[in-house]
Amino acid sequence: MPPYVEPGSHDGAPHYNDNHAGRRPRAMSPASEKDARKEADRIEPVLERLRTQKKWDAESVRAAVLGLGYQERRAGATGPPHDMTLEVRGMEPRFDTDHYVTPEGARIGLRVREDACVTAFVQKTNYQVSVNGPYLETGCFEPPFAH
Repeated sequence: MPPYVEPGSHDGAPHYNDNHAGRRPRAMSPASEKDARKEADRIEPVLERLRTQKKWDAESVRAAVLGLGYQERRAGATGPPHDMTLEVRGMEPRFDTDHYVTPEGARIGLRVREDACVTAFVQKTNYQVSVNGPYLETGCFEPPFAH
């Protein structure tokens, strides 16, 4: 008898969907997605300008994006995030050959609505802005890989 293959899983592994549930963003309503795209369109030219100016450190990115009028979410804040709440962090470490490296750059998470985020990053080689629903445990930021 062949091993169990879980329908809809990446590689058919048992419990794949359960194990990766926290790595999938929640759904957005159409109205929230529209609002998130509007904010993404405001953020993208700022990141493009910062990259051209070779300013991709978290402090420069934070200052530039806060200039658009968002409110910064403070570390240790309690309760649900408010609409238009911004977080800026450094890049996540990545495994390279035999050790971890942390690339230069910054990541952005903007909570547009309870069910909608703008996520972005800027670094030396490129930048990207996208919209998604929040993640169950990590808000607007994609959680690090666990399994």
